[in-house]
Amino acid sequence: MSLAFLKRFWDYGRVALVSEAECGVRYTHSSASSSAPEVLEYDSGFCSWMAAAFRMHDDEIHDRCGEDAIHYLTFQRHIICLLVAVSILSVGVILPVNLSGDLLVKDPYSFGRTTIQNLETGNNLLWLHTFFAVVYLILTVVFMSHHMKTVTYKEENIVKCTLFITGLPKNAKQEAIEGHFIAAYPTCTVLEVQLCYDVARLIHLFRKRNEAEKSLDYYKRLYEKHGKRAKINPKPCGQFCCCEMRGCKREDAVDYYTRVTNELIEEFSKEEQAVQNKPLGMAFVTFQEKSMATYILKDFNACKCRSIKCKGEPQPSSYSKELRVTNWEVKYATYPENICWNNLSVCGLNWWVRWWCINLSLLILLFFLTTPSIIISTMDKFNVTKPIHYLNNPIISQFFPTLLLWSFSALLPTIVYYSTLLESHWTKSAENRIMMHKVYIFLIFMVLILPSLGLTSLDFFFRWLFDRESSDSAIRLECVFLPDQGAFFVNYVIASAFVGNGMELLRLPGLILYTIRMIMAKSSAERKNIKQQQAFEYEFGAMYAWMLCVFTVIMAYSITCPIIVPFGLIYMLLKHMVDRYNLYYAYLPAKLEKKMHFSAVNQALAAPILCLFWLYFFSFLRLGFKAPTTMFTLLVVSITIAVCVAYTCFACFKHLSPLNYKIEDMQGESGSTDVRTTPASSMYIPRVLHPHSTERTMFAHEEQQTYGTMGNDTLGAEVTSYSAQSAIGRIAEGSI
Repeated sequence: MSLAFLKRFWDYGRVALVSEAECGVRYTHSSASSSAPEVLEYDSGFCSWMAAAFRMHDDEIHDRCGEDAIHYLTFQRHIICLLVAVSILSVGVILPVNLSGDLLVKDPYSFGRTTIQNLETGNNLLWLHTFFAVVYLILTVVFMSHHMKTVTYKEENIVKCTLFITGLPKNAKQEAIEGHFIAAYPTCTVLEVQLCYDVARLIHLFRKRNEAEKSLDYYKRLYEKHGKRAKINPKPCGQFCCCEMRGCKREDAVDYYTRVTNELIEEFSKEEQAVQNKPLGMAFVTFQEKSMATYILKDFNACKCRSIKCKGEPQPSSYSKELRVTNWEVKYATYPENICWNNLSVCGLNWWVRWWCINLSLLILLFFLTTPSIIISTMDKFNVTKPIHYLNNPIISQFFPTLLLWSFSALLPTIVYYSTLLESHWTKSAENRIMMHKVYIFLIFMVLILPSLGLTSLDFFFRWLFDRESSDSAIRLECVFLPDQGAFFVNYVIASAFVGNGMELLRLPGLILYTIRMIMAKSSAERKNIKQQQAFEYEFGAMYAWMLCVFTVIMAYSITCPIIVPFGLIYMLLKHMVDRYNLYYAYLPAKLEKKMHFSAVNQALAAPILCLFWLYFFSFLRLGFKAPTTMFTLLVVSITIAVCVAYTCFACFKHLSPLNYKIEDMQGESGSTDVRTTPASSMYIPRVLHPHSTERTMFAHEEQQTYGTMGNDTLGAEVTSYSAQSAIGRIAEGSI
């Protein structure tokens, strides 16, 4: 059975390559840099691709996965180098200092002897801990600064020459917009104006039509090859129905998919005509040169002070009143493949109402159910798990609570993850960035802050923080920084290193969903489509959040419990290896804005700051507020917070910022004004609105594209342009 299972699902380990090999679609940085045989050169021999994932060079990953994958892996390598330095200092200096104390029993098996709790209150060696906490902060800034200096972004002319305009009247015409810019800015040449339409339903129909067309082609080729017409049961799980009965009748596969294709083509044509009557009041305007777009953008920004309207208006024209130019919001356009075309229809008040409802519901839910333990306790109050105890089976009764705890530990961050997908962001970069912030903040509370304080939810946290008359305050404070408390976080890092990375390598949730979709398929053609559609874009937001959560735990306890750092280094090494494999074999490349990686750097800087907070909290509880070490730690924390606030709010200390990166103009490399092979007139149009956007023409078009214009696989790629498909779209398409 296991051999049959592996044969059936073995390609799940390299779904990205399989989808490309079978669809004829390539994702490369340059059309001349690699070819299909080179992409699959490692895929020879039994499981040779598994070992090759760890031998490949960064250039190969860059050609296959793009710049964002390289920035992500480079960020991990800098974190690894940082943890090597911190491990040497923590294990070589802090750990012997902690062991030199005699406050706890001198039991060689006592974990508490390795922590800061082993030092007496008046020991001058406590100053060493504060000094090294400051050193760790400086090291983190140095390593992150070096990381950003190695980041090189290639700005493409078509992006910097295009402006994205919102606030247009919905009845605005392309000719009027172009005429306004010609009249108001005579020195600027407009190449094209592309209006935005509500194409959400059109994208869905386009995807379904492509699937039906591929299934029809599959059975037509099968008929031409064998001369026999195949029959299918057109119901979910129809592939397993081997006998004909009432409600389970089989019909000719070619006839069925011909009928379905014709119905979808007709419905698609009607929706395509109706789309022209669904404008969104948005437009992409492309100019001849970058300086022209910059000049117009500065003119609009000069009329505003931090998004608040000031005196003055942009240059007028005879079209200004008709187009309501004073209501326009103008900014640089993002990369075309970064746009979520089917989310643009959710805008204005509808988007804000949706955002408030989703996040308010999430806040109410997680306010009371912040940690898995509080969920288990709540379930016990309602006797949900009581029937399990009636079984009188010690194995089930002991295993079931652990299974529930593990399940809710994975479920709670997933709820936060899905809430971001439901917000309908306009770009994948914004979606990933906000997802990273939300998941990271929640994980820090769930994994680090609340367990360290001995609390179970945000409700208890705020009651402990503000209700000073509560009898729980003194009891809770006594439970903070217990000698064996660091063992919990060491175990967490060890579990993340081996179990967590192992689960990421297996991608068990995706495998379960893949299995369900294969079972629900009606025919072998649909199974082939599912196999080709199983690869999704890498979710940098969620991956950054989980990795930085573990990194923050490591840094926060690197002083009080130094033995955690070597295990953290093991975690990062294994994480780096697993991500190299997944990026190359299991996920499709993504193209995001640089803000995504800058936000990750900012979040990494929060880790040593939390370490200082933890050390101050320890000094305050053990030594008192007026102790010299407490006052010095408070001074360092205050200066650090002041610098962060001045940098974030008032743009001070920019010369110390790690967010310095190199920009290479692609024009200088290629010697031409535009390195794209795709004409500018087709850049900012959803693929479904391209003329003759059939599957074959789409694939022929994609094989001539560079990485900057790469598409997705059989789903129509830029059609979906939405990483939410990797979560919600899987369920919708799988008919679960």
